[in-house]
Amino acid sequence: MSLHPTLPPASEIALAHSHAVQTLIRDEICAAGGWISFEQFMNLALYAPGMGYYSSGATKLGSAGDFVTAPEISSLFGRTLAQQVLQISQQIEHADILEFGAGSGKLALDLLLELEKSNALPKKYFILEVSAELRQRQQMLFANKAPHLVQVIEWLEQLPVQFTGTILANEVLDAMPVHVVTWHNNKLFERGVTWQNNQFAWQDRPINNAELSHSASQLMPQINPDSHSTYSYISEINLTADHFMRSLTNFLQQGVILLIDYGFGRSEYYHPQRNQGTLMCHYRHYAHDDPFYLPGLQDITSHVDFSAITQAAEDSGLPLLGYTTQAYFLINCGITGILAQTPAEDTSRFLPQSSQLQKLISPAEMGELFKVIAFGKNFSEPLIGFSAGDMSRLL
Repeated sequence: MSLHPTLPPASEIALAHSHAVQTLIRDEICAAGGWISFEQFMNLALYAPGMGYYSSGATKLGSAGDFVTAPEISSLFGRTLAQQVLQISQQIEHADILEFGAGSGKLALDLLLELEKSNALPKKYFILEVSAELRQRQQMLFANKAPHLVQVIEWLEQLPVQFTGTILANEVLDAMPVHVVTWHNNKLFERGVTWQNNQFAWQDRPINNAELSHSASQLMPQINPDSHSTYSYISEINLTADHFMRSLTNFLQQGVILLIDYGFGRSEYYHPQRNQGTLMCHYRHYAHDDPFYLPGLQDITSHVDFSAITQAAEDSGLPLLGYTTQAYFLINCGITGILAQTPAEDTSRFLPQSSQLQKLISPAEMGELFKVIAFGKNFSEPLIGFSAGDMSRLL
C-alpha cells in the first residue's frame, strides 16, 4: 500500500479498510490471470459494494471530506440552476426532475426550495444514487432541513421506464470508470494493473476490446498529426459515459439533460501537450495523480471529453442544445440577481455569498474549467443558460 509523506495520514481504521479494498482488487487481478484493465481497477476502488470509495461510509464531501462541489460551496448554485429548470418546466406538461448522483443532497434541497418560492415544485424529484451511504445522508438532510419536501422526493434503484422533464448530473461523468490507453509510434495499448512486489503496478497490453480499439484508433490523428514522428501518449477513454448517454434516450420521452462537469472538447482534451492524460485523485482536499494510493479512501476522476459525450448523445437522437462555461451559464441564469436579493448592507450574509459567487464563476476557480452542456428530446426552446458564451464550436 503506497503512502505519500506529503499527504495527511490516515487513521488505523481507515488504513484497515483500505487494506481490505486492496486485497479485494489483488484477488480480482489474480483471478483474471494477473492483469485487469484500469477501468476494472477504478470500478472496484470506487464502487465495490460496501467497500469502494462511493459505497463505504467515509465522509466524501465538504470540509471534512476529500473535495467540495459547487452545491457545497454555495446555495447560490442550486438556486440559480432552478431558474433554468423552471424555464424547462414551463415548456413541458407534467415535468419532473431526475438527478443522478445527488451527493449530499444539497443541490436537490436548494433547487426545490427555490422552485417552491415560484410555486413550481415538480410532482416528483427522482434521485438515482448508487451509494447507499449517500442516499442515507440525502434523506437525513431533507428530514432536518425541509421535512415538508420529503414527499416530493423518490429514490430510485434503477433507471425509470419513462421520464419527462429535466435530467441533472453534477460531477457524475468524471467519476465514471475510464480505460487508460497508450499510443506509441502508431501502436495501441491498454494500460492495466498488475500486482508486483506487494503493490499495484501499471502494465500495458495490446487492446483486445473492439469498442475501445475503435475509439482509440479514431483519436490517433488528433494525438499525432504527423504520423511519421516518434511519440508516446497516455490518456483516458470513457466508454461508460458514452453508454450512459445512449441509455438516457431510451426512457426520456420529452425534456432536457443538463450535465455539469470539468473537461474539454476533443481538440483540447487530446492536445499533443496533454500527453500524460487527465487522471486526478482527491484525498482530504489534496489533489494528486496516484490512483493506487490508499484504494477505497480517495476519489479517482478523469476530465470529461465533451466531444465524445456530444457524439454519443447525437447518435442516440439527443441533439445538442447548448455548451458553455459554468460562469456563463450561471450569469445567464441570473446568479448576480439572486445574490442581490441579499441586501449589501447585511454584510454578515452578503459578503460570504459574494465570495462564494466568485468561487463559482471566477476563471481561477470553477468558472472556466467546469462546463455545462445540454441535450434535448422533443424540446427546441432556446435555453436561458446558454443565451451568451456559446462554445459549441469547440466540440
